[in-house]
Amino acid sequence: MKFGVVTFPGSNCDQDMVYVLEDILGQSVERLWHKDTDLKGVDCVVLPGGFSYGDYLRSGAIAKLSPIMGEVIKHANSGGFVLGVCNGFQILTESGLLEGALLHNDNQRFICKNIYLKPTTDQSGITKGLDNNKAYKIPIAHGEGRFYASDEVIAKLESNNQVLFKYCTAEGEVIDEVNPNGSISNIAGICNEGRNVFGMMPHPERAADKELSNEDGRAMFESMLKFCQN
Repeated sequence: MKFGVVTFPGSNCDQDMVYVLEDILGQSVERLWHKDTDLKGVDCVVLPGGFSYGDYLRSGAIAKLSPIMGEVIKHANSGGFVLGVCNGFQILTESGLLEGALLHNDNQRFICKNIYLKPTTDQSGITKGLDNNKAYKIPIAHGEGRFYASDEVIAKLESNNQVLFKYCTAEGEVIDEVNPNGSISNIAGICNEGRNVFGMMPHPERAADKELSNEDGRAMFESMLKFCQN
């Protein structure tokens, strides 16, 4: 599978993502720049974490205007795969490729720690290879990670199995007490109706190397490699 990792001014997780995809998983990776208008034939575009354009205005609000995003939107609308992590998730909601919005954490603080995720569907490529009974330990690092959408949108996402992950306990219990940012229904990641655009706040690329003593995130990439095929 050929990946393209986009670097925006302020991205700081792009090289982590490239390392995991290229060195850990052995995939072909194109380094894409925010001013590019050619996706170079990639199968999956990855929008990494960071602080694109300094997170001025709203996180992702300026990045959505980058020249490359026009191509990313065309790619997604044609059925191509797109993964947005943290700031990348924010860019996807700002661009309209995913519904909802990411608001300031309810405690108004930047949060950086390990949390647990529970996969909530086996109908998307990024979760199909995961164990829905397992809690995956993945780091978060964000100040604006509180997922919000109208009641109607939340109901649709839930009923259509578009919710990918929810924050949970180490035992896999989804409860308010372990919701790190106030996201509605503990939602940590969603996909679009076509199930080819994935957004999540936690960082699987920071939990994919045995040297870090945590490879839970690697399972998500391996699921994509196995089940994201056009």
